[in-house]
Amino acid sequence: MYEMTYIVRPDIDADAKKALVERFDAILTDNGASIAESKDWSSRRFAYEIAGYHEGTYHIVNFTAEDDKAINEFDRLAKISEDILRHMVVNREVKSEAK
Repeated sequence: MYEMTYIVRPDIDADAKKALVERFDAILTDNGASIAESKDWSSRRFAYEIAGYHEGTYHIVNFTAEDDKAINEFDRLAKISEDILRHMVVNREVKSEAK
């Protein structure tokens, strides 16, 4: 299970943000990932300026993938996109219940 967090610039309108989220969710699924959850976390103020912005909307996607193809493609396209200020992927270990 992976968790991807990315920050969307704050001055994007609601329709454009929805399209951006759908586009990047599709990038993951088109490259073999299975999305468990995709949701906005919150809008937060940054500790320092990022690309001229002092705040942004954090979006979190939890997904599974067999290989790194989906992650690499998301990473490549997120770096090009002016609407995504930062992104990060972490591998979340699924803990099994103790018997």
